[in-house]
Amino acid sequence: MTCTSRFTSAVALAVLGTLGMLAAACGGSSDATTVTTPTGTVTTDTFTGTLNPPVNGTFQANVHPFTVNTAGGTISVTLVSAGPPSTIQLGLGLGNPSATGSCSIISGFATQTSAGSTAQLSGAGAPAGAYCIAVVDIGNVLQSVNYTVTVAHT
Repeated sequence: MTCTSRFTSAVALAVLGTLGMLAAACGGSSDATTVTTPTGTVTTDTFTGTLNPPVNGTFQANVHPFTVNTAGGTISVTLVSAGPPSTIQLGLGLGNPSATGSCSIISGFATQTSAGSTAQLSGAGAPAGAYCIAVVDIGNVLQSVNYTVTVAHT
């Protein structure tokens, strides 16, 4: 199921600001990055969708809900493919679904990324419950962009 929510310009700027701060915070480090891979019984959810260009100046976002059944597990999110163009960067966030169908991004779990084969977001110790992935236009979607996101969780 795909829920589409619309960001207002102010919300879009807030998301872009958060993503920009994350990028700036990570940009100067020479430390190696470690991606946590789930262990134990892994459930993988695959979500596909189309992110459309802005409507009346409002950036678009798609929200994909999923459930983690076991407390203390790991969640790894991978933007597997996106395009055209294949090099496009999108916003990707992990959060909790709201009653309105939007996704409240968990602090520290948003990034701006191109598609790749390794997880762009991950975290360990996740409580059991409802989660969501938000795929967001960061201001560069000029035509419809198809994407695939996988979420591996234990």
